[in-house]
This record gives sequence, C-alpha cells and structure tokens, in this order.
Amino acid sequence: MKKFLQEFKDFAIKGNMLDLAIGMIIGAAFSALVGAMVADLFNPVLSLIVRGDFQNLFIPLDGGTYKTLAEAQEAGAAVFAYGDFITQVINFILQAFVIFLLVKVVAKLRKPAEAPAAPAVKTCPYCKSEIAKDATKCPHCTSQVD
Repeated sequence: MKKFLQEFKDFAIKGNMLDLAIGMIIGAAFSALVGAMVADLFNPVLSLIVRGDFQNLFIPLDGGTYKTLAEAQEAGAAVFAYGDFITQVINFILQAFVIFLLVKVVAKLRKPAEAPAAPAVKTCPYCKSEIAKDATKCPHCTSQVD
C-alpha cells in the first residue's frame, strides 16, 4: 500500500499533471470570458437584428402562445429553444477562433531551427582529404577531381 501511495504521489506531482490542472483553470476562465462577451456584446446586437430578446427565440411545441421562454417553461410546455442554441454556437465559434489565433502565434514563435548550410567542402575521392567544393585539383595529392 505504501508503494502504491508513493507511485500516486509521484504521478500527481509530475509536470504534466500540473500543466493539465493549470490548463483546465485557464480554460474555465477563458470560457467564462467568452460567454460574457457573447451575452453582453454579441447578443444585444443580434437582438436588434431579430427585434427582440435573442435568448427568447423559441418555438412552443404544444401549440400554445407564450411571450417569453421562461413563461413557456413555467407552464410546462415543451419548447424548441433555438436562441440559446445559437448563443452556444457563437460561443464555440469564438473560442475556436481565439484558440486558432493562439496556436498560430505560438507556431510563429517556435520557428524551426534553420537547416545547417551545405558544407563548403568535399572529399577528394583519392586521398579522402577535405578540399574546397569548387576545387578541380586536390592540394594534398594533386589528383584531378570533378
């Protein structure tokens, strides 16, 4: 049992586990931020377009007439609440777009290492000495090289 607890402790304090925990916390905060942005900035603009409260876009499935979604839900009516669904789609698209931009920035910051330059020397086929790449005669063995 003691070995099991030690293995769990080693696992829990590994860098990857801590990175995951930090990522989850930042992700939750980011999600709340985007949710607030959609609710406070985008939905009011969309409400102007649809001429009403965006969250109250719904279709009652029982054939009744209700002024708001809350009123329909309070009456126990089944509703197709597409306004809330559209809000969630906007949340998803914005989060995906911001993550896409973040990945592009990180990829740009992680420029791949430049490939080493081609050597300016070649090997003499006769004496195996290194000679200049554009040499036509080996300075070591005086052989003619291509």
